[in-house]
Amino acid sequence: MDDLFLKACRREPVEHTPVWLMRQAGRYLPEYRELRAQHDFLSMTREPDLAAEVTHQPIRRFGMDAAILFADILTPVAGCGIDVKFNPGPVIDDPIRKEEDLAPIRAFDAAKHVPETLQTIRLLTARLRVPVIGFGGAPFTLACYLVDGAGSKDFARTRIMFHQEPELAKKVLDAIGDMVADYAAAQVAAGASAVQIFDTWAGLLSPRDFAEMEAPVLRRIFDRIRDLGVPSIYYLNGCAALLGEIGKLGADVAGVDWRVPLDVARAALPDTMAVQGNLDPIVLLGSPDTIRERVREVLAAAGDQPGHIFNLGHGIHKDTPPENVQVLVDTVREESHR
Repeated sequence: MDDLFLKACRREPVEHTPVWLMRQAGRYLPEYRELRAQHDFLSMTREPDLAAEVTHQPIRRFGMDAAILFADILTPVAGCGIDVKFNPGPVIDDPIRKEEDLAPIRAFDAAKHVPETLQTIRLLTARLRVPVIGFGGAPFTLACYLVDGAGSKDFARTRIMFHQEPELAKKVLDAIGDMVADYAAAQVAAGASAVQIFDTWAGLLSPRDFAEMEAPVLRRIFDRIRDLGVPSIYYLNGCAALLGEIGKLGADVAGVDWRVPLDVARAALPDTMAVQGNLDPIVLLGSPDTIRERVREVLAAAGDQPGHIFNLGHGIHKDTPPENVQVLVDTVREESHR
């Protein structure tokens, strides 16, 4: 296996900066759209051969240094019996309102509830020569959908629960955290070489609420992943005010969104953490010259010290031309070659 990505996660020297992109397996690729025209999204995530093929597509086309499992952060939630619809974003008709609503989450069993996802990982590890990254949603981000019931600009109902029903909120986060930790462990047992925890919405939290409510649960998740012997990545969208707290979580890598220069992030994080990121995804809709210039800026901000994985600061935009992704990958390798 090519372990360039894993070496960077461990802050070991590498011959060039490894690169992969969040949402690299998906709708900007014509080969994905061909499959999507024949299958609905949930069917594609639940059919191992299809999910493995979609995961493989960007590796085949661009030669990325890692593959991110094609699934959804709500995969374990749907697997344990909670009705999740996509219209187009996730909708949960029976959101959490009381402790009894947590019963399906507390009963989560990966082998029983997400066997297709685990089989997808087994297929990928047999086919690919690059590491497979497993992933899960962070407790607060999953709580946003489970409590609010659908996407929102501010997820007010979930955040209000923190203040009106703090004990219930803690139980919600604890139950989700246990599910995510078990899900991560099952993915590693199936062959995943690293795990990324996505916290899309925690940037909505104040530093105090993050530190008091979510951080203790995240530390338990990262302790569990560390015991499995694989690197962990924590990505928080809107991380600027929370970098100090991120450094205390125990993750090996901090995924940094595009609003924070990597040199600023490195200065705020402990020396033991690698960084991942952080090109603005919209740059990939610009000219090749602009892409090359901005890639060089990200590499320069990351500096010469080991422990940088090139990525976007968020998921790839659906209208991104595939040829521009190739410009990015080529530029990262040419400019970071050591």
